[in-house]
Amino acid sequence: MSPLRRSLENSKVLARLLATPMAWYLRLCMTTTRWQVEGKDALLADMAKGPVLCVLWHERLMMIAPHWPKKAGTLSCLHNTAPIGRVAGALQACFGLDPFEMSANRSNLATSRAVMRRSKDGISIGITADGPIGPSYTVMDAPLEWARTLQQPVYAYAFATSRHRRLRTWDTMMIPRLFGKGAVVFAPVDLDLPRKASEAQIARARDALQAGLHQATARADYLAGLTDD
Repeated sequence: MSPLRRSLENSKVLARLLATPMAWYLRLCMTTTRWQVEGKDALLADMAKGPVLCVLWHERLMMIAPHWPKKAGTLSCLHNTAPIGRVAGALQACFGLDPFEMSANRSNLATSRAVMRRSKDGISIGITADGPIGPSYTVMDAPLEWARTLQQPVYAYAFATSRHRRLRTWDTMMIPRLFGKGAVVFAPVDLDLPRKASEAQIARARDALQAGLHQATARADYLAGLTDD
């Protein structure tokens, strides 16, 4: 890779330039789509007591920033240092959120301390269950580790729109189109995962989180008219 290309891929300025028109488009989607929201009251009630952990499938990542109720408390979504990850972080910043870059050069301990500091400051944490590289619809270890460590309410998030397109990516990411019918679902997930969890408890929590994410996604699809049940 040439030094110029490496510099461009690592440029936060370029990431912001790419994210800005995307943010304007998503704002248009917010205003031209007829949105139905479920679970927001429960989320706000828990956020009034402190931060939460928000988990979602990578394919439904596009709308989390505009949908998050940031007036009740900000969200720090974790993203990697790949170019697309930097753009995703910049997109979240465009909506007033507080993205956190998971650098490959930072130790797991340093990352954990940084995330814990944000949580203690009242910032909710967002993470994709199957990201950043999949396989899709498979709960990785990271969200379970954060749920075990943070000991906060866990919410599954999903959105769907009747008008959308799918990217040709590993997650077939859903991109909303304008003037559709949309749905947003925030669903609490009881993982029953103590800090010193056994392997059996972790396995049960993984199943519970996967089921909760599937249910939230299916519910959003139904409310948006994509499925009959």
